[in-house]
Formats: sequence, C-alpha cells, structure tokens
Amino acid sequence: MRYSQLLLAFALAIASTLPPAEAHKTDDPWTTEFGNLPDLAFSGFTTFAHLPGRKCLDHPDSALDIAVLGVPFDSAVSFRPGARFGPYGLRSGSRRQRHERAWGQPLQINPYDSGLDVIDCGDIPVTPFDPATAIRQINAAYRSMLARPVLNSAKMDDLGMQRGLDGEFHPRVVALGGDHTIVLPILDALHSVYGPVSVLHFDAHIDTWNPKRYSGSVSLQSELNHGTFFWHAYENGFIKGNSSIHAGIRTRFSGPEDLDDDITAGFDLIHTFDIDDHGVDWIADKIKARIGSNPVVISLDVDVMDPSYVPATGTPESGGWTSRELRRIIHSLVGLNIVGVDVVELAPAYDTNAEISAIAAADMIFDFMSLLALGVDRKGGSGSASEIDSGRGGETEQEVLGRTVDEL
Repeated sequence: MRYSQLLLAFALAIASTLPPAEAHKTDDPWTTEFGNLPDLAFSGFTTFAHLPGRKCLDHPDSALDIAVLGVPFDSAVSFRPGARFGPYGLRSGSRRQRHERAWGQPLQINPYDSGLDVIDCGDIPVTPFDPATAIRQINAAYRSMLARPVLNSAKMDDLGMQRGLDGEFHPRVVALGGDHTIVLPILDALHSVYGPVSVLHFDAHIDTWNPKRYSGSVSLQSELNHGTFFWHAYENGFIKGNSSIHAGIRTRFSGPEDLDDDITAGFDLIHTFDIDDHGVDWIADKIKARIGSNPVVISLDVDVMDPSYVPATGTPESGGWTSRELRRIIHSLVGLNIVGVDVVELAPAYDTNAEISAIAAADMIFDFMSLLALGVDRKGGSGSASEIDSGRGGETEQEVLGRTVDEL
C-alpha cells in the first residue's frame, strides 16, 4: 500500500471513531485533521509579529490601543532611495516575533499580551508622484488614527499614559517608515492632540538642517526633505523648546552654524562616541533628564546603528552603535511618557539576503512596544540635567563635537 493510501486510511479510521454529531461538525478535510493550528514564523499573512491585521483607515469607527501603521514614502531622500519598502522589510524582519512567545527577559514583559490591544493597520496608500500630497495623506491618516476611541482606557490610566488636551486617551501609533520626512506630518498630528512635544531622536544625522543652507534646496518643495523636517517642525511650534535630544550622532557638518541651528531648534546632542567615554547608563540618564515627564515622540532612524549591523539604509555612516548597544539604551528608558514611535529609513534593497537590517530594526520596535506596555513614570527622568551634564565639564554641543573629533 502506498504512503498516501496509508495516510487516507489512517484519517478515515480516526473519523470513524467520532460520534455522529462530532463527525458532522468536522467533515471539512483540513478542520478534521489540522484545524486551529497557529501560523509558524514563516507562514501566514505578513503582518508585524503576526498581529491581527485590518485596514484601519477603511474603518474609521474601529477602536484600538496601539496601531502599527506603515508609511511607504521615500520621495524626499538625499542619497539612496528605497525606504518606501521599509514597512514590508520591518514586517518581514518581525516574523519570528509572535504574542505566544514574546516575553522578554530584560524588561520581563510580553508587549503583545499586556492588556493593550495591538493591531497591524496596514499601510497608508501614499502617492509616489506628488510629495506635497503625500505629506497631506500621511498627516490625514495619522490624525484619523489618533481620533479613534481606545479599547482599554482603564489599562492606559493604570499605566499612567498621557491624555490628550481634550482629557481623553488616544491610540499610540507605531509608524513603519518610510524616509524620515514622514515625522513632520506625524508631529503635526500629535501636536493637535497633545500640544508641543519633546523628541528623542536616534540617528547618525541631526536632521535640523536649515533648509536655506541645505544642499539641493532649489525650490519651496525641495526645502522639505529627510534632513530638514525637524527645522520645519520647530518653526511650526510642534516641538517643545529645549526639551529634545539626539542620540548616536556622527555625521559631518558644514560648520558650527549647523549646531547653532540645532540648539535653536531645541535639541541637545549625544555623540556616538559618548558610549565609549561614558557608557550606556550615562546616555540613558542624560536622555531621561532632558525629556523629563514631557510627552515624547521616539523617532529611530536605523542608520544610528553601524552599517556592519544595518547596511540597509539610505545614508549609512561608519562608527555607529551595535544593535546590542542600542537595545541596552532603549531598555534603560522605561518610564518615558511616550505618545508616538516611528522607525524609519530601512531600505531593504541594500540588506543582506539574511535580512540582518530588517531583523535588527524589527527588534527595536519590539523594545518600544515593551516600553509602552510598561507604562509611564510620572516622576520624570532620573537625575538632574546639571548633574548629568557635569560628565562633560559643562561643554556645549560644539565643544563636545570638536573635542571628540580632535581626539580621533
């Protein structure tokens, strides 16, 4: 007897032992033998971490707590394009994450099973032909998500999450970019709900470049790109003054005037080499002291990591943090008052065939989800800014950058 006939005979023998009512319920071949099996890491619809998926923008009345939302836009990059495929890459890199096995030992929580509803809302259908319209689409979509009712307001209250200016809880959106320009319409939408916010910006570049002095700015439209969006956010009042910080910076500048503009836009700076001089704890403490209890948006450009770990990005810079170092920093940020998260600038076309960039970037989202699930420390950051700044001898951004470069 052939193998296929043996399998059929075995299945029929099992079915014949069921009572008549039971047999009637399981007369479908798949349900009879294999029904209700969960998807494996490499199977199923490709949602982030195998989360439930729904095109949320088509259902404006649907309630949720945390939304994963793809923003496939890369029409404002300055070097290598391809980040429009970032949402696809991040979802692909997350395939080994799933809620049944997502308890992380460092933070001791499963962010997908924490009492908050988490759903993958698909992508914003952003036009690739008209950047100005695309920015409006991103803003409208993000506002739509923030306007939804939440499912678990009691849990959000228990976690100490920030309410909007209207006194209500609003969903948290985890945006999958896309180039970094998407953060301007996102900050616009968040400003309408919370007022001016602080920004924790992980990146190799400051992205506060004054568009009047930015190479390639030859028109009004070209003055908005993935290197100038924070300047525009500052000028529009979306960012709370003197309460934001960059972490992982290591790019080159036109001169000290770029850092003057950065300070004007409300940012302090942690250079990538500070991890060697001061360590992870110092970096985390400085971030917390700068942000305090302010509502904060965490924006992570994957090029903050070294290109040996994350080659798949549009503007790679050598000398970055390892994925392990960055994850340790993120784990040290429990308690921040997070109102929005984005991970941007992943361009899968430049990844290895092992998807090392996508996997690292997806793990950062897992860590941010964990921070959200652990809630807010209303006491603010640990240590005062003056205490932490004493590690630099009271130096300014320009002095720190100059000292670091000279030491090389």
